[in-house]
Amino acid sequence: MKYQSIDEANRAVLDSIVGSSPFLVDVVPAKSVISELNNGKVILHAGPPIKWDDMTGPMQGSCIGASLFEGWAETEEEAEKMLANGEVEFIPCHHVNAVGPMGGITTANFPVFVVENRSEGNEAYCIMNEGIGKVLRFGAYSKEVIDRLNWMRDVLGPTLSKAIKLKGDGLNLNVMIAKAVTMGDEFHQRNIAASLIFLKEVAPLIVQLDMDDKDQKDVMQFLADTDQFFLNVMMATSKAVMDGARKIQDGTVVTAMCRNGKDFGIRISGMGDQWFTAPVNTPQGLFFTGYSQEDANSDIGDSAITETIGVGGMAMIAAPGVTRFVGAGGFDDALSTSNEMMEICIDQNPNFTVPTWDFQGTCLGIDARKVVETGITPVINTGIAHKQAGVGQIGAGTVRAPLACFEKAIEAYAEKLGLI
Repeated sequence: MKYQSIDEANRAVLDSIVGSSPFLVDVVPAKSVISELNNGKVILHAGPPIKWDDMTGPMQGSCIGASLFEGWAETEEEAEKMLANGEVEFIPCHHVNAVGPMGGITTANFPVFVVENRSEGNEAYCIMNEGIGKVLRFGAYSKEVIDRLNWMRDVLGPTLSKAIKLKGDGLNLNVMIAKAVTMGDEFHQRNIAASLIFLKEVAPLIVQLDMDDKDQKDVMQFLADTDQFFLNVMMATSKAVMDGARKIQDGTVVTAMCRNGKDFGIRISGMGDQWFTAPVNTPQGLFFTGYSQEDANSDIGDSAITETIGVGGMAMIAAPGVTRFVGAGGFDDALSTSNEMMEICIDQNPNFTVPTWDFQGTCLGIDARKVVETGITPVINTGIAHKQAGVGQIGAGTVRAPLACFEKAIEAYAEKLGLI
């Protein structure tokens, strides 16, 4: 280890996070920035590595939808056969500088946000939010889902690309996030303020574009209607910032958390690209009418990258308006959750101060040592998918990361340092 101590290494990682400078610079087809997507039939997925047979219903449904969207298959049956017989290569989003919500499914022609972390010179990518209802990320693949994906590829993506380029140097995401956290967002289950701030930034640019009037109106309406639109921007931002910090390959700071429906995986700074996994838990929360806990799919998605950077469930106190929605009680419960999360974090982020927390900064630097020492595991705010493919979202709630991931990571790092 090139640092004098683990604490010194951890401080260097935290300094990289706090000093990060993420900008949204473009929206492009995924294949133009992720070279692996040009090598035949390739699907990116959420979480650590997983095989088709081990995927839960929502992720398999998303893969079917992506295959239909890409034109690899004409029918659900054709797609399923192709996916099961090894014709498609599966790669975790995290392995190619990307993240994806829920199933995380990303293929060549999906438009992705491009976030540049200018302090470290790296980029990260995330597909755009599809809105609510029947959506691919929750495993739906009906005609309306595919039609929406086509519209996002042909209209929404190119429109936002042109608008962002009119801005010149891109959108300063630290400024947008700092504003939204004071307006009640925690950036996982509540992104209403940030989505409106995004619309405020891009609307004057979109109206300057020479484009079809109906397309222009549809884009503006979609952005106005999609309360969670900024979530995917926040995911790409978090990935860009944490990947920048991951260049320091010492210490015990958690640099990624993700789930594939079977395994929960984490990375820590001192162990580089290595995954430490344990079986996922199933979210607990509130359900839409007609659904119950029995219908819930196990934990899934790369969106826990937001908790990794210190928001989402870690910043529950920032969004008291969302606590009832995820079944977490009231204000006192939100305060208790964020206070508890500080017990496993090293510091607080001065960039993002929380008015409802006496203007303290959001949690900064989950320390895997503290998780193991206290037995307190990170709380994650999450949507809940139906365990059957194609049904979609059935509720929202919270879930805990499994302790075993952190125990494995600390044991491996201790062995690397020659301590055991």
